[in-house]
Amino acid sequence: MAVFGSYDAEGEGEAYAVARAAGRRLAELGYAVANGGYGGTMEASARGAVEAGGHTVGVTCSVWRSRANRFIRQGVETAGLTERIERLVELGDAGCLVLPGGTGTLLELAWVWERTCKGLVPPRPIVCLGGFWRPVIDTVAAARPKAAGAISVISGPEELAEHFPPRRVD
Repeated sequence: MAVFGSYDAEGEGEAYAVARAAGRRLAELGYAVANGGYGGTMEASARGAVEAGGHTVGVTCSVWRSRANRFIRQGVETAGLTERIERLVELGDAGCLVLPGGTGTLLELAWVWERTCKGLVPPRPIVCLGGFWRPVIDTVAAARPKAAGAISVISGPEELAEHFPPRRVD
């Protein structure tokens, strides 16, 4: 499961807590969490997954000198931003969870949304957590109504199972 999020979230803030709960819930449902591997909500979702006994993959980029956060169990380093996003989308074959974020998160959302709408990747759930991305979705939907059908918006981590059914672990 790919989780897109921001580097900017504080360790004790609401965004961090929600991302941590989302990572925990995804792991409880049987999903590995793959994200950008750095701090903020990326760290929080990985932390939640690890706390629930799940696996995490951090897809970092050699362009930045930062190291993966301490909750990443498997690291993948890419040479550039495009390769990084492509790898995250590959790892998100079961779906993508999009947390609030900045331009990097917007790029990840747009990338997977466009590739899904154009049939360039197999269909998968794209789920935005909270109303943060609603204005973007509504703006695109006004111009391309069919595109809006590729994205769902949920209000909290407790709704994740509605879009990502539990996986059987043998």
